[in-house]
Amino acid sequence: MLVKTFGSAVFGVEAITITIEVNWFTTAKDPMIVGLPDNAVKESLQRIESTFRTNNYSMPRTKIVVNMAPADIRKTGTPFDLPIALGILGSSAQIENSEALARYVIMGELSLDGAIRPIKGALPIAIQARKEGFKGLIVPKANAREAGMVNNLEVYGVSHITEVISFFEDNEKGLEQVVINTREEFYNSQADFEVDFTDVKGQENIKRALEIAAAGGHNAILIGPPGAGKTMLAKRLPTILPPLSLQEALETTKIHSVAGKLAENTTLVARRPFRSPHHTISDVALVGGGGIPQPGEISLAHNGVLFLDELPEFKRTVLEVMRQPMEERRVTISRAKVAVDFPASFMLMASMNPCPCGFYNHPEKECSCPPGAVQKYLNKISGPLLDRIDLHVEVTPVPFSELSAVRVQENSTQIRQRVIAARELQANRYEENGGIYCNAQMSSKMLKEICVIDTTGAALLKAAMEKLNLSARAYDRILKVSRTIADLAISATIQPEHLAEAIQYRSLDREGWAG
Repeated sequence: MLVKTFGSAVFGVEAITITIEVNWFTTAKDPMIVGLPDNAVKESLQRIESTFRTNNYSMPRTKIVVNMAPADIRKTGTPFDLPIALGILGSSAQIENSEALARYVIMGELSLDGAIRPIKGALPIAIQARKEGFKGLIVPKANAREAGMVNNLEVYGVSHITEVISFFEDNEKGLEQVVINTREEFYNSQADFEVDFTDVKGQENIKRALEIAAAGGHNAILIGPPGAGKTMLAKRLPTILPPLSLQEALETTKIHSVAGKLAENTTLVARRPFRSPHHTISDVALVGGGGIPQPGEISLAHNGVLFLDELPEFKRTVLEVMRQPMEERRVTISRAKVAVDFPASFMLMASMNPCPCGFYNHPEKECSCPPGAVQKYLNKISGPLLDRIDLHVEVTPVPFSELSAVRVQENSTQIRQRVIAARELQANRYEENGGIYCNAQMSSKMLKEICVIDTTGAALLKAAMEKLNLSARAYDRILKVSRTIADLAISATIQPEHLAEAIQYRSLDREGWAG
C-alpha cells in the first residue's frame, strides 16, 4: 500500500516541504531510500528497525521503497527518521488511520529505543507548514515551544514514537497542543539583562561614544591599554540598543534555530544577539559555509552586535571576508548546486591594544615596543576595513579616585530611552527609503541631502581635516556621526558643536597617530 508522509528540509533560513512516499512489494529484497538522501538519511533504516523491534512492531520482510520528493534536492540529516518510520508502519497496515498522516508535517530523530531527539530549524519548518495549509506539525518536545510560536497551526511535542502512533490510531487524540502567547513572552523578556552601565565607574566619554554608536547603528573600535575596560564596556552595548521588534525577533530566531543554537524549550530570541568569537576563528566559521551551508558568526549576530576582541590578532583573511557582508548586510554562500543567502545586518564592535606591549600613549607607563612596531601592529588591520568603522575611540585607564567614588552612575535604561528617541527620528526620516533604518546605512547621495552643514561648520571641518591630517575617508564618517549626535540632541540641523564632537572620534585617521 502506498502511503505519504511529509517532512521538511531547511536551506538557508527557509524550509522546503519534502513528500515521503512509502510503498512495499511482495518480492523479498532489502529496503531502499531514493531521492538524493545522504548517508545519515540512508542509515535511518537501521535506527527504524531497532525502534520497531524494541516497541513490538515489525519491519516488513519485503521490498520497501521510500521516495523523497522532490528528488532533485539533496536530503540531509537525521530528522527524517520519524516520518519515514510512520510511513513504513502505515504502508504495512500497522497504523490503521494512515490517511491522517498526510495532514501533518512530522520531524524527529529516532533513538534505537524509539525516543525522539531534537532537530534544527523547527521555526522555519513550522512557518512553511502553515503557509502550505497543513493541519499540524509534530516535532520533538524540546522544539515544541519554538514551533508553537506560529499561530493557526496545531503543534504537538512528542518524546517517543509510541506517542505519535497512539495519536494517529486514536483519531488524532491524546497529545496536548502547544499554545504560546508569543507577544506576551516576547515583551516580558526584552529587558532581562545580566549587565548594566550603572556598573561602570568613570569612562563617561566612552559611554557617550557607545550611546552615539547605538543611536546611529555605527560600527566602533575601542583602542586602549589592557585593563582599561574595553571588553566590559562592549558587553554592555546591547543593553542600550533599541528593543527588537517582533519581526526582527522572528528573523533572528530563525537563524539561531537553523544553526541549532537555541536552548531547549526556548521560544523567541527576545534580546539583541551579542556574539564574541575567539581570534582563532576560521573564515567559514565567521561568514558561514560548509558542505551543508550553515550560518556563521556574522549571521548569528544579525540584528545585534558582533564583538571582535583584540582585532589585530585575527587572521587578515578572516577580517577581509567581512567587508562585503558589512556593506550588503547579507552573505551569499555558493556551492555547485545551491546558493544560500543568510542575513547579516549587525553592528561591528572591536577592541584592540594600541601596540604589541599595550602601553603606547599610556598616561603613566612607557611603551617598550621598538621603533616601527606600533605602525606594523596597526597595519594588521586594512584600510578598507577601517573605512567601514565610523567611531575610533581611545580608552584610558580609570584613576583610583573614580574607581573608589560612590556616586550613582547613569543606568542602561536611561541611556536606552535617548537612543530609542534618536532611532525614531531616523525611522521617520528614512521611511521612504527601503532597507535603510539608521544613519550608518546612508548612501553617499543621501549624505548630501541629509547632512547639510552651515558655513561655520564647513570651516570647522576644513580646519580639522587640515590640522589633524585626517584622511579623505574620514569626511563621510564625520558627517554621519554628527547627524546622529544632532538626533540625540533632537536638533533638526547639524550644529558646529555636533561636528566638533564627531571629529574627535577619528583617532586612527590622524596621520602620525602611531608615530
